[in-house]
Amino acid sequence: MFLRTLREDPVDAEVMSHKLLVRAGYIRRAAPGVYSWLPLGLAVLTKIERIVREEMNAIGAQEVHFPALLPREPYEASGRWTEYGENLFRLKDRKDADYLLAPTHEEMFTLLVKDLYSSYKDLPVSLYQIQTKYRDEARPRAGLLRGREFIMKDSYSFDVSDEGLDASYEAHRQAYLRIFERLGLEVVPVFATAGAMGGSKSEEFLHPSEAGEDTFVRSAGGYAANVEAVATTVPEPIDFTDAPPCRVVDTPDTPTISSLVEFANAEFPQASRDWTAADTLKNVVLAVTSAEGERQIVVVGMPGNREADLKRIEANIGALLGFAGEPDVEAATDADFAKHPGLVRGYIGPGTSLDSPVLGEKSTTALPYFLDPRVVDGTTWITGANEARKHVIGLVAGRDFAADGYLECATVLAGDPAPDGSGPLEIARGMEMGHIFQLGRKYAEALGLKVLDENGKLVTVTMGSYGIGVSRALAAIAEQGHDEHGLIWPASLAPAQVHVVAAGKQAEILDGAAELAESLEQAGLEVLLDDRPKVSPGVKFGDTELLGMPVIVVVGRAFKDGRVEVKDRRSGERTEVELANVEQAVRQLLVG
Repeated sequence: MFLRTLREDPVDAEVMSHKLLVRAGYIRRAAPGVYSWLPLGLAVLTKIERIVREEMNAIGAQEVHFPALLPREPYEASGRWTEYGENLFRLKDRKDADYLLAPTHEEMFTLLVKDLYSSYKDLPVSLYQIQTKYRDEARPRAGLLRGREFIMKDSYSFDVSDEGLDASYEAHRQAYLRIFERLGLEVVPVFATAGAMGGSKSEEFLHPSEAGEDTFVRSAGGYAANVEAVATTVPEPIDFTDAPPCRVVDTPDTPTISSLVEFANAEFPQASRDWTAADTLKNVVLAVTSAEGERQIVVVGMPGNREADLKRIEANIGALLGFAGEPDVEAATDADFAKHPGLVRGYIGPGTSLDSPVLGEKSTTALPYFLDPRVVDGTTWITGANEARKHVIGLVAGRDFAADGYLECATVLAGDPAPDGSGPLEIARGMEMGHIFQLGRKYAEALGLKVLDENGKLVTVTMGSYGIGVSRALAAIAEQGHDEHGLIWPASLAPAQVHVVAAGKQAEILDGAAELAESLEQAGLEVLLDDRPKVSPGVKFGDTELLGMPVIVVVGRAFKDGRVEVKDRRSGERTEVELANVEQAVRQLLVG
């Protein structure tokens, strides 16, 4: 076998799946975020692909295969040549024509159906492929979990009606649940945003894991969503008719929320309770950059007990600014503040004045100002006065200030109410294993995919898009299936079901191990034989645990008495078994 195991973790490895897959000789780094597949890794990958194919074929989807190198024109027509921004690998051929390495293939699937189908009688149809994709990740990390080159199953449904799309979407959803069950991966379907894909209804399938890079929420009542897609429960407006007027007060050395709260409790105490961070209105200055490179400075207001969640803002702010796709969001820089001297760091107030005598011309009206949905009319705040060392107390939303729009911008906290009323939210980490979208007619309209309906009228086809990270699934399975010694594969996915080890250099042990391996193979089992004559038993035992086959059979000293040791890799339990009973013992462990 073409295999070399390593004793030390790779220096760039952060998560266990990355460390163990490299050390066990399943993959090998070729470049940052790019990996070569070695025989053992390819064997597992092939088994995952087989499960995916079986379930996709079971819902009537048909497999195709597109090139990864694609021309610019279809992506220009859909708008994604620019919407994808720097994540797209772009290149030119010798004739100076533009090409890209495909991140996904919506455009090509759409054009293929347009080329071959023209009638409602041809639909519905679902097509899929398992193919390599490319995204120029700024910070590839965690091995196969976040790479620049990865293997993905993407499928697309084509229907005449919205009702047909609903049926295709549900068929894929159920197929995904079966796939992940067969892979042994727990997944939580969560509401999600569509991002650069576009479309309406969207769900992610997240595998709960501390190694995951996605944060999601769920309630005991069954609600689950990616944090970007959580809709804030908006309080009822408050009648502010009798609210006292706001006032500007001196607040020296209070540029932070904590220092402001401490100062307010000392200098302006309330009779009923202490001031808290939730009583303050934090105004955060952000730079939003579109896929075309347009940079816009915005101010976002939120309760002071929350932090700005840049991922939530990226998912939601594009539409408010009229940007196509999902923009990049970062904290404003010193250079940005220098261009807007009205922004007084640590003392920034609301951006839009309602002829407020307090804020007056010091308002940051020139910049877009967005508010967290919790800041409803009638709520009262302590906030910056847009003047150094001064704050406003008793500023009333809807009376003293307003916004250019409301934005899901703040962190979701454990205990927040679920939007559907199903109870308080819990926060969890997860890995995205799959994502399904109802694309609708975005790509069909952009690329002219129409068919004649039953009345002879041209109608635009409606589409669904469904992806599974195949190589990512392998990493997730390795992430959940290991111990301190190495990998532990489920029997259905392991490169081999049985690892036979010749624990000795004597000819009778080497020959006996080979004969036993051959007999198990003839019985229909997948066998890996370690008969290296010049390698010590200790090294061989270490490799068996590192490689992770579900059952280990050791041919050693007891072989002369007609017995071998059978070990369950998952539990570590060892049993001496007569040679005649080895196959039965192995099969019992494989189904156990």
